[in-house]
Amino acid sequence: MTKRKRRVKHLGRIFFVLYIVCAVYFLFFSDFMDRSMVSDEYRYNLRPFFEIRRFLTNINLVGRKSLLINVVGNVVCFMPFGYLLPTITKSKIVKNVFGVVLLTFLFSLSVETIQLVTKVGAFDVDDLILNTFGGLLGYIFMRFTIHKYTV
Repeated sequence: MTKRKRRVKHLGRIFFVLYIVCAVYFLFFSDFMDRSMVSDEYRYNLRPFFEIRRFLTNINLVGRKSLLINVVGNVVCFMPFGYLLPTITKSKIVKNVFGVVLLTFLFSLSVETIQLVTKVGAFDVDDLILNTFGGLLGYIFMRFTIHKYTV
């Protein structure tokens, strides 16, 4: 492995750890995302595309900011996962699109399950869809940008 590849891999690991720390903060503790208010009841949505459709059809009621945070934010939040994961590991599972999509889905499922159990946030199947799509986009972006240096 060349010195440049080692440097890219090392920086990728640092950024991945920072990403995970920031993601955990925003997903579980951030006042900005109303995570400090623990609910008394379990909140969940198991109907695919229900919340996405609700935000899109009621944009005048919920506002563009809510649409961006809840729909676009879920995609963008998981793009670094799909981008960085293949650059920091030697595992062949993570070197292909199916492995990255599967691991992104499992990470998102873990986050959603913890949010449900702790009653911080809500378990939302739409978040699983959007987060997994974000991981896929991150992987695609990685393939077009730094693939020749790291893989």
